[in-house]
Amino acid sequence: MLTIGRLEDTDRAVWQTLFAGYNEFYGRTMPDEFFEQAWTRFRHDEEIHALGARLDGQLAGIVHFLTHASTTAPDSCYLQDLFTAPEARGRGVARALIDAVTDWARERACGRVYWSTHESNATARRLYDQVAENRGFILYQISL
Repeated sequence: MLTIGRLEDTDRAVWQTLFAGYNEFYGRTMPDEFFEQAWTRFRHDEEIHALGARLDGQLAGIVHFLTHASTTAPDSCYLQDLFTAPEARGRGVARALIDAVTDWARERACGRVYWSTHESNATARRLYDQVAENRGFILYQISL
C-alpha cells in the first residue's frame, strides 16, 4: 500500500539516507549542517516543504518543494528534489509524489508546478515525459 504525507519526527534518519542518495546521484555530498538546516525548515513547513511516500508503512521516497512569485502568472511551485529508494523504484512512488505536490499547489492557486533534471537522467525523464510537458528551456546557473 502506497501513502503520501508529511514527514514525521521519526522519519529523520531514513529521510537523511534518502536525501543523501539523491545528492550522491548528482555527484554531491552535503555537510551535516545542510541536512539539519533542511530538516528544520521542513518541520516548520513555511517557506519550503517536504512530503514522504510510504510503501507498507516504510518511507520509500521524498519530495521537497517551494512556491515563489511570478511576474507573468500566479505563484509557481518549484519541485526541487525528488528521490525514490532504489528498492522501491517502478512501484509508482515518484508519480504519487509528483501528484501530491501538484494537488498541494493547485489547492494554493499556483499557476504551475515545474522542475528540472539532468539530461542524462533517462529513467526519471521517462516518467516526467508522461506527467508533464518539456517546454524546451535550458537551465543556466552562476554558482556563488
